[in-house]
Amino acid sequence: MRILVLGHTGYLGRHVAEQLSALGGVRLFGGGRSPDADLRVDLATADTGRLAENLADLSPDAVVNCAGSLGADPVTDAEVNARGPAVLCAALREAAPTARLVHLGSAAEYGAGEPGVPVTEDAPTRPVASYGATKLAGTVAVASSGLDAVVLRVGNPVGPGAAPMSLPGGTALRLRRAGGDRDAVVRFGDLSAHRDFVDVRDLARAVALAATASGPLPRVLNIGGGRAVRIRELVQGLVAVAGFRGRVDEAGIGSARSAGVPWQCSDITAARDALGWEPRFTLTDSLTALWASLGAPGEADPVA
Repeated sequence: MRILVLGHTGYLGRHVAEQLSALGGVRLFGGGRSPDADLRVDLATADTGRLAENLADLSPDAVVNCAGSLGADPVTDAEVNARGPAVLCAALREAAPTARLVHLGSAAEYGAGEPGVPVTEDAPTRPVASYGATKLAGTVAVASSGLDAVVLRVGNPVGPGAAPMSLPGGTALRLRRAGGDRDAVVRFGDLSAHRDFVDVRDLARAVALAATASGPLPRVLNIGGGRAVRIRELVQGLVAVAGFRGRVDEAGIGSARSAGVPWQCSDITAARDALGWEPRFTLTDSLTALWASLGAPGEADPVA
């Protein structure tokens, strides 16, 4: 089976590629902007015709799109998260119309949830910022493409190698830099919002199952931990794993997105039914692996 992973050098893409490469009978191709990519492409600016030619040359049985913009700015979000999937779908219809497309969406597409009620795939989508809105546009492009496609609507990924721009990755780096200083103070805004965290390795396994599943899949599947976790709990968990002896100061205003989405949790029943998938890693497992992936103090900080 020939599988192309777009965004194969990113945080999610690296784990997905590793999971797929461990499967027997899979020939893996990497796609993206990196010089060593088998398919050099930037979906934000790609020409549909040229991309179709390149896809025809690779002749993939499945394509996994891990490329995405994490709320960098509205223009970049639109180019990568909305235009990118639309161009990819158009090229696939021309070059590989029978290939399975697995696209990574985001729980941010739902917007704020009702406390205590996990959202199902048919819940209304009310994104509150450009990131969620453009991810939703990408989902619409994929779901309406007519291709053999599934969107995995992902919660908040956490685990080894988490990007420094993410809350888990950024928090771990701040604790690492503070070291063992008892007088160190690490400051945060409001940490009262709830999120659904999913280990990146569990996500990668869901992608592998979706890419290799026989028969059609639902258009959208939630992939999350299935549990609403207060962000404060995640920070406290990292403090414990890191052995941080200083003080965590929670004061001031948090991010605008947290304020707009105080509670979020995904119902993952459909993914269990369609893929036989469920999370295997606990939040503690994820945080322990994240901390270990940073390396020893004094080593160079990881980059996104």
